[in-house]
Order: sequence, then structure tokens, then C-alpha cells
Amino acid sequence: MQSTENQIPATPQSSPAISTSTADTGVNSTAPGQLRVIKRNGTLVSYTDDKIAIAVTKAFLAVEGGTAAASSRIHETVANLTAQITATFKRRMPSGGTIHIEEIQDQVELTMMRAGEHKVARDYVLYRAERAKLRESKEILSQSNINYPAINITLADGSSAPLDVLRIQTVVTEACAGLKGVDSEAILNEAMRNLYDGVSLDDVNVSLVISARTLVEKEPNYSQATARLLLDKLRAEALNFLNIAPQATLAEMAVFYPQALSAYIKRGVELELLAPGLLDYDLDLLGKALIPERDAQFTYLGLQTLYDRYFIHSDDTRIELPQIFFMRIAMGLAEREDDKNARAVEFYRLLSSFDYMSSTPTLFNAGTLRPQLSSCYLTTVPDDLHGIYGAVQDNAMLSKWAGGLGNDWTPVRALGSYIKGTNGKSQGVVPFLKVANDTAVAVNQGGKRKGAVCAYLETWHLDIEEFLDLRKNTGDDRRRTHDMNTANWVPDLFMKRVFEDKDWTLFTPCTVPDLHDLFGQAFEERYNHYEKEAEAGNIKPFKKVRALDLWRKMLGMLFETGHPWITFKDPCNIRSPQQHAGVVHSSNLCTEITLNTKANEEIAVCNLGSINVAQHIEDGQLNQEKLQQSVNTAVRMLDNVIDINYYSVESARTSNMRHRPVGLGIMGFQDALYKMRIPYSSDAAVEFADRSMEAVSYYAISASNQLAQERGAYSTFDGSLWSQGILPIDSIALLAKNRGEQFIDQDRSTTLDWNSLRAKVQSQGMRNSNVMAIAPTATIANITGVSQSIEPTYQNLYVKSNLSGEFTVVNPYLVHDLKDRGLWDSVMVNDLKYYEGSVQKIDRIPDDLKLLYATAFEVEPRWIVDAASRRQKWIDQAQSLNLYIAGANGKKLDITYRMAWFRGLKTTYYLRALAATTTEKSTIDTNSLNAVSSGSAEPAAAAAVPQACSLDDPDCEACQ
Repeated sequence: MQSTENQIPATPQSSPAISTSTADTGVNSTAPGQLRVIKRNGTLVSYTDDKIAIAVTKAFLAVEGGTAAASSRIHETVANLTAQITATFKRRMPSGGTIHIEEIQDQVELTMMRAGEHKVARDYVLYRAERAKLRESKEILSQSNINYPAINITLADGSSAPLDVLRIQTVVTEACAGLKGVDSEAILNEAMRNLYDGVSLDDVNVSLVISARTLVEKEPNYSQATARLLLDKLRAEALNFLNIAPQATLAEMAVFYPQALSAYIKRGVELELLAPGLLDYDLDLLGKALIPERDAQFTYLGLQTLYDRYFIHSDDTRIELPQIFFMRIAMGLAEREDDKNARAVEFYRLLSSFDYMSSTPTLFNAGTLRPQLSSCYLTTVPDDLHGIYGAVQDNAMLSKWAGGLGNDWTPVRALGSYIKGTNGKSQGVVPFLKVANDTAVAVNQGGKRKGAVCAYLETWHLDIEEFLDLRKNTGDDRRRTHDMNTANWVPDLFMKRVFEDKDWTLFTPCTVPDLHDLFGQAFEERYNHYEKEAEAGNIKPFKKVRALDLWRKMLGMLFETGHPWITFKDPCNIRSPQQHAGVVHSSNLCTEITLNTKANEEIAVCNLGSINVAQHIEDGQLNQEKLQQSVNTAVRMLDNVIDINYYSVESARTSNMRHRPVGLGIMGFQDALYKMRIPYSSDAAVEFADRSMEAVSYYAISASNQLAQERGAYSTFDGSLWSQGILPIDSIALLAKNRGEQFIDQDRSTTLDWNSLRAKVQSQGMRNSNVMAIAPTATIANITGVSQSIEPTYQNLYVKSNLSGEFTVVNPYLVHDLKDRGLWDSVMVNDLKYYEGSVQKIDRIPDDLKLLYATAFEVEPRWIVDAASRRQKWIDQAQSLNLYIAGANGKKLDITYRMAWFRGLKTTYYLRALAATTTEKSTIDTNSLNAVSSGSAEPAAAAAVPQACSLDDPDCEACQ
């Protein structure tokens, strides 16, 4: 029985309600002076005090917990209440008699109420109501006309047993409970048709899952029903391993979950899968805090994702269940809190509600022996062999423990540069990039996913043109990096030269070493000086190119290969709160992190998590109070990561402890728009992007400020923009001053009380140097069942392929809208398949729905850029921004990326481009058009079919 979240008290069959199974069952007479109990099945058993005492004790424990202080009070109270109850019946029947079990339970309630134990009595009443409902349901099932043939199943030990059809009906009924448009009989009938005599118990579950899964395209709610059916298999797997029970229904988990948590922690520590420190928690208290019904909120894709990649396993047996999984993470993040039990419960409630989700490394490793919880690592590679191979070793160590990497290679001298030590010439940066590429392949992320790294190079580097070709499939393969991401680190001066159609000069960094650490006006002045020196013959080698030609080649390679991504050096530095402490030399693997790095001294580290915006939309509005609570807890969890995290490289620990950056982001933005009935392509969506991010920014900065008051400000706070009273919204003015007002157009409006917060931050400090960054969230968005990050919907219907087979993923908002208008039928399903999830060419669909459910390639890029610009003004780091361009050509790419820079964006991520030749329907091969690729997350090029980010092969931290 849970005292929180309106939990219903429950046991496998009885307690805390009264129940017995003693040898005196079936006694038909009552001895003089003896009290007997009539059970619900009509049998008689002896009345005993101890059964009442046990039931009442369990009721109290469920509400008050099992602490030492509570234990003494509960023991005395229960003894008194039990004595009163027994005395009441003996007073009524001094000569003995029979009492119905319901009478006993009524008296238990009454006695607790009279004693003032109202909360315990209330939960007891709720428990009885729930058990009565369950009994009624079972009775209906048992009386139903079951026309299924008798089937024997094969158990794990090879023995046979009759299939318990009644239990199967119970499981299916539970799976469909509360889901509109879902028919339990349809699932059961289809599943039973596929069973045969001698089928294994596992295959019975598979049949149920597949039967429900095939109905998803008719009604999206079948996805949740499928997940609940899958849970039956997961419960059996974990509970058997932990010796709790051979199987369990969802209702029975109210009792089994508390037992399972304690058993799981003890067994996990014993198997050296979990940290021994988890045993120091009050496991009984935490077990009672688990909320079993939250298992029912998963979609099939979300639960399957957890099962395949996240749940801790022993010999390939998953020993975690969803609520235990979330509690394990919460415990791992709360271990250094003063009241770690209370904080673990707080963290658990936030995670299990889906209001917020930690990033993948945290989900993988929290509470384990190697708690590598951080998502991103940024390094600068120095220009010497020892430093270069040291950086490669750092990559290997960081990648081993599931970290995504961003490497700044700009300091490494270019091809043909003079090497003083050998009196020879350098082979340039490309051969070393090949080594880094192969290291990422060789050292994958703990055997869980491929190693992931992104190399950054500034646009003035003499090797930039060869850098652009690294992902091509033609040319010398020794100078190609097919497995590594690449990104341009573009100074504002280059963009100005592009706008003005001027020349651009390429240098080798060993002759212009200070350019690497300069930005803004200081960079422009020094760069102009070096150009004059080169013209005078004082700097060699160098190369002069037309800036517009180089820009076009950058865009051409981006379209052809998906790389290098385009990121902007100056806004990342000028708007960085930490510019006093160093230079931002690159972003990370997904272009949302902008932190300082120093070669051989500091590897920047960022710890990520994402607020589920859709969960904070209520009655068509953003619930600010709920959002503030979620952000406060989330920032605390992220700050804890810094102290708990396992650092495989010491310079990463140094940097993280010094600056304490975190990256709170958002996901489910498209779902939030659906809930508010706002099309992505609209001024209202841009405005919501602004206002929602303003709220997240305000609460995140405030939360870090409050933590600074509690725990102290980060060590390099003095001198930061924060300490000067310059918040992210204020730093736009710094960018405009450095760049020139004519080269930036970014909204600067506000709605909240920033003046008071600005004063608090300046006087009281910040716990974290950086607090916000929007990561891609592909995998954690799958877990929570929402759209990833800030992305528009890719397709309204597509085929998902994984190890379990293929099944349909359909936009539930669209289906329910079409159902409300009487438009959802098999013909509509077929039309959506034919048009690759697009509604635009389906005449029956009204125009308002066509606008609301426009897919990514049907949203003009300007809406994506404008919404991103509004968010960027509030963020102290950056955002992973994919750009979708239909009918892509050189002009469209040119306009879109110039606009991104002009609107003040710090970075961009993947280009998802459809060439003009593929914007029209060309094929109905659903295997190629609708299936999510199991290959790398590449954009489509030229005449290829566009791919979504891979859901089965999380190559990178894009799957946070």
C-alpha cells in the first residue's frame, strides 16, 4: 500500500485485508465461545488476533514507512487497535459465533477512524475498493464463454502445463484498461489463433505482443497496450531472477515492486553490477515510494528501447523493471545528498513521470560501479606528436565509458608546414584525423554503441578544403574519415566576406598561432594584420581564395555528404559567460555544447538532461508552476552528476569541478504545439518557442542561483558575465556590438522579471558556469513517447524496424483528430502509406489539419530558423538544430545558412535535404521510404530517400 501518488494498497491475494488459508478451512460448526470467520468462498476459519495485527501493521507501514522512529509507534498502536477490534466482537458475541470477513474489515476501518488514524484508514478504504473491483473483473472473466481449444504450454524446465487462459484474459484486460479505442477481445482472439499445443510460455507473450502491435495503425493507443503486454514478459523475467514470483499482473506489482527493489539492489551489488553504496539507502522506504501504475504509460517503442539497451542484465537476463530502473538512477544521483532517501524519492518521481529525463550515459551508469554520467567531452588537440597521440588516447578512454567527443584540431599545422625539429614538412591534419576516426571505431562506447566523435576546424586553416572532403566516398581512402563527424568552426569575419563577396586567406596555425584564441573584433584586427604580412611575403605558406567560392564548397559538401556541419565561432565565444576563463574552440558531437577547452589542461565536460515540454502543457497552456518545480529538481540532479561522475581522464575532472557546467534542454516541442493546436509553420509557434524557452531559462538560472546559496558558487564565477550582471538575453548586445548591428537580426523582447533575477545572480552567484543546452534527445524521447528535441514531425506514419520485427508508428494526434471528424479508416491508412506520412495531397483532410500536421520537409526552413533564434537568445550554450530543406538547391542552402548566422544562431547540426527531383512522389516501396534506417544517421543527398535519425543504431549522442 502506497501513501503517495494515491497508491492502492495491495498484496498478491490479501493483505492488508484479512485472509487465511489454514488447515481448518471447511469447518461447518462453531464451538461454544469460539469466533469463526466466514471467508468469501463460504468456508469457515478460526478467528485469530494475529491476522488482524499483521494486516493493520502492513497498512501502517505502507503509510508511515519502516523507520526506527515509526516502528515503535506502529507496534504500540497496532496492539491497541487489535485489542479493541477483538474486544468489540467478543462483546457482541460472548458465546461465540460467526463473522463475515467484510464485517471484520468494516470494524478495522471504524476503529482506525475513531483512533484518529485517518490517513491509514483512507488508504485502507481505497485498497478494499480496488480489491473488490479486481474480484469483480475476475468473476466476469471466469463466467465468460471461453471457446478456445485446450492448449498445453512448455515450461522453462521442459515440463508441460495447461495454458491458464483466465490469467491471459486478465493480462490482456489490464493492458487495455483506460485506453480509448482499444479492444481486448480483438487482441486475445488473434493471439489465441496463433498458439499451438506445446508452445513455450515466452512465445505466448510474443503472440500477445505481436497481435496488439499489428493494430497500431488502426489506433495509436494499441502501442501502449502492446507495451503493457510486453511488461508481462519483463515482470516474469526479473521477478523470477530475484526469486520474488514466477509472474505477476500489473495490479499485483503494488506488492511485488517494494520487495523487488530491495532484492534487486542486494543481488546487483552481489553480482558487482551496482555500487555497494546503494545498500545504505532505506530500501523499504524507497520500495514503498515506487508507483507501479506508471508502468502503464509507456509506448511499445519506449519500453522496447529500455529493454534492449538500458535495463541492467545478468547473463542476458534483464533484472530491472521500469520503476526499479528509475529508482536506481535516482539513488545514484542522490547518494551525496544530506537526506538522500528523500532526494531519491524526489528524483524518482520526476524521472518516472516523464516530465524530465536524464541523458543516456546517466541512464546507463547511475548507481553502478563506474558512474560515467556525463554526455559530452570537448578537447583541444595541441600541435605536437606527444599531444596529438595523448588526445587520441583521451578519446579512447572517454569513448570507452560512453562519452560523445568533440575535438578541436585547429592548432595542428597544415600540409606543407615547416617542421623545425626534423627540418621537414608536415603531412597536415588529415592523417591524424584518420587515426582519430579509426580509434572511434575500435573503442566503442562500452560495447553498447559505436564510438562517436566530431572533428572541428576553423575556416582559415590551410587544410580546410581537404577537410571538407573527408566524408566523400571517392578519392584516396587513406585521407577519408567515413565514421567520424566533422564541423566547420566559422568566424564572423568569414561570413562578412561572404556577404561582401571578398577574398579569404588560408593560413597554417604554426605561423599565426594567436588566431586560434582570438574572437570578435580582436580576431578581425589580427587576421587583417596577418593578411597584410602574407601579402608582403612575411608569412608562408598561405592561400588566397574567394570567400564565396569556399562557402559554396562548404554547402556543396554538406549537401553531398552531410558534413562538415556549420557552426559559428564568434557568437559561441562572445555570448559565453566564461570568456574570462578561456576560449570556446569547438562544440561537441551534436553542436549544442559551447564550453572552454585548453590543450593538456582542461577537457570540457557537459552533463545533459531534457525537460519534456509536452508534459507541462495543461488546458492548452504552459503550466509555469509545474515547469518551475521540474526545472528546480532537474538542475539539482545535473549538478549532482558533476560530483558523482566517474572521470577516466584527470583533465576532464579538473575542468568540470572548476566550472561545473550543465546543459538543461527540452524535448517534445512538436507535441506541445499539437496540444495547443499550433502549426509549426506559424508566428504562434515562433512565439511559443520564445516564451517557453524564456521560462526554462528563467527557472534554470534561478535554480542554479539557489544552489549557489546552498552549496557555494562555482570557483571561476568572479569575472564571468554572470558576475557582471550580464545574462544570456543581455549578451546579444555584446554580439551585435562586435559583429555590427547590420549583421544581426535577433528578437530581444522579454516578459518575465529579469531585473530581480539579474541582481540575485550578480550578488549571490551561480552554482554552474553554464546551465542550458538543447540536445537531440532521439532515444530518451522514444522512452518518454514524445517527439525528439525541437524537431518538427518527420513523418506522420512510418514503418519501424528493430530486432522484434516491423511495426507501424503513427502520429496519435493526427489519428485522433481524424477519428473525431469521421475520417479515419483503412483507406486513410493506405493513403498515408502511399504519401509517406504526408497529409498534404489527401483531399479528404481539411486544410486546418494539413497545416497542423505538416511534416518536417513541408515546414519552410525559415520557421525552423526563426524558432531557433528565439530560443537561442535565452540559452547560454547552443542547440542541436537540424535543418530540413525540400527542393534543395544551392540557392536555398545559401539563403538558409546565411539566415541562421544573421538570426544569431551559434550552431547548426544535420542538413536534411530533399533534392528537387525527389520532392515529388517517386515510389511506394515502404521498406525504403517509410522504414527508419538501421544505418548511420546521415541526411539524404541528391536523389536519395531522406532518412530520419536512426532509432535502432544510436551512433552518437544525438540519441541522448
